[in-house]
Amino acid sequence: MKRSTNRILTTHVGSLIRPPQLLEMVRARQNGAAGNELAYDKCLKDSVTEVVRRQSQSGIDVVNDGEFGKSTSWSLYALKRLSGFELRPFQPGADTFARGADRRRFPEFYAELESRSADRTWSKVTVEDAVCVGPIQYTGGQELQRDIDNLKAGLQGVQVEEAFLPVAAPSSAIPDRKNEFYRNDEELVIALAEALRTEYRTIASSGILLQVDDARAAVTYDRMVPPASFDDYYRWLGRHVEVLNHALEGIPEERIRYHVCWGSWPGPHTSDVPLKKIVDLILKVRAGAYLIEAANPRHEHEWQVWKDVKLPDGKVLAPGVVSHGTNVVEHPELVAERILRFTGVVGRDNVIASTDCGFAQEELNRRVHPSIMWAKLEAMAEGARIASRALWGSQIAFQSHS
Repeated sequence: MKRSTNRILTTHVGSLIRPPQLLEMVRARQNGAAGNELAYDKCLKDSVTEVVRRQSQSGIDVVNDGEFGKSTSWSLYALKRLSGFELRPFQPGADTFARGADRRRFPEFYAELESRSADRTWSKVTVEDAVCVGPIQYTGGQELQRDIDNLKAGLQGVQVEEAFLPVAAPSSAIPDRKNEFYRNDEELVIALAEALRTEYRTIASSGILLQVDDARAAVTYDRMVPPASFDDYYRWLGRHVEVLNHALEGIPEERIRYHVCWGSWPGPHTSDVPLKKIVDLILKVRAGAYLIEAANPRHEHEWQVWKDVKLPDGKVLAPGVVSHGTNVVEHPELVAERILRFTGVVGRDNVIASTDCGFAQEELNRRVHPSIMWAKLEAMAEGARIASRALWGSQIAFQSHS
């Protein structure tokens, strides 16, 4: 894993907005149309090649495939790569996506938000329960290899520093799953981790960086407390960190990125767990880099946590310096200011500029307009150049990505 040894490198969290031609095929597939798989595969490969080129052109150093190969969403894609699960319609009142302390405090806001979203096309699995009814085994080797091959093909002839592929952590894969097979949820999550290990190791051994996405690590606090206590939640998170490390066994830490955010939805987030209360557990994850949401108004102040918490030697911090959740494009000077806050407390070599979260958590759902997504990535790259000049001097040379 490369570090910011002579300038601030840039990356992002992973999910990018799909292009129209790919979305057209995705909608047809989700609506049950018998499509031409060869045509879909070619469209997917071409779309990945273009999005890699566009990232490089925007000044992003560590790129990915936009998660274009994922069916459904960043976490529910695992339903297509694991055996043992069955989809069932939600029972009345059982939709766990509608729970949480933030929703209880602002019910009118969420009712209005969801009414505005009612005409959107959502991935079908978001309105169904995922029930474990058999042994969990990894079955997604072919789809995963396609993602690896497409990303490697897209990297040909493109100037970037490195590439990564994001996948879900055991606590986040197939969230709110139900268990009707294993004796308890502990056995289920261990089985899930051992199955996902196949995916983790395949990516890491391919020469591509592995990124483990774990939004549920922080978001579960909002779902759990109250009625549970913070101590209950802390024990839950601590156990899931142990399970994740079990799944990562055998993979060099410098090949792993770990992403934590407070959920991508555009809500108030007043009940988010503070970073300072869980940062010790985050740093226990066996990873070389930690990508942590840090640009939105609810969490921007938390850069100060790193004044008191030591980033372990050899590790990289990739804070969010632009938000995925607003159409306002950050000024590059503000991006540079945010970067310099972090370099001031953890050291310039240990910081890579990133986004807060992905711009499209599901294939058919996005957080900003595509043109604004690219403007934000360009602003981040320009902010990194400004910060680099402040840190290394005005004579620093920048590699052309165009």
